[in-house]
Amino acid sequence: MSGVGAEWIRKLAAEVAEQRSALVELDTAIGDGDHGTNLDRGMRKAVQQLDGMSDSDLGAQFKTVGMALVSSVGGAAGPLYGTLFLELGKAAAGHEELDAAGWADALEAGVRGVQARGKAEPGDKTMLDALAPAAEALRAAAEAGDSPADALRSAADAADEGMRATIPLQARKGRASYLGERSVGHQDPGATSSHLLLRTLADTVAAV
Repeated sequence: MSGVGAEWIRKLAAEVAEQRSALVELDTAIGDGDHGTNLDRGMRKAVQQLDGMSDSDLGAQFKTVGMALVSSVGGAAGPLYGTLFLELGKAAAGHEELDAAGWADALEAGVRGVQARGKAEPGDKTMLDALAPAAEALRAAAEAGDSPADALRSAADAADEGMRATIPLQARKGRASYLGERSVGHQDPGATSSHLLLRTLADTVAAV
């Protein structure tokens, strides 16, 4: 399987594998401690599924990734990341490549899906704290006429800021919310992996 979508997923899978221990460490502090392990397993499964595909349609590729994550990732991450990719797939259906506005449409659809599935809002110390500002930055860059690579870099930078901004927050959703004030001072693992997702997407598109 070739194309931007497949290359992104391979790069993301490699990055998640490399950062698995760091993600586990973050999740051990405020969650179940399995985020890195679960996401690594899911991304390996996604790559296996993509390797068996001949379809270069981004929508089909992202749907395949979403289904792989839903079926193989435990905890909250499976349904949430699965939903993200399934919604990306719906928005990208019929396209082998996307312009900046197309990526903005797709990411906004993904964010809406994650919000609906997780019932969280930005500021709750979840993956949305990285994804939502990234979607806003991506839309603004697209409307300013930026190239897809530049627009996605702006999105990744916004996700990085959002990820870091979770450190002083008190968690209001997920397992971390059970800790109350003890969740303050820790970076959210879901926001961290969401930043990895967007950074590797920006890197992949820039390299095309």
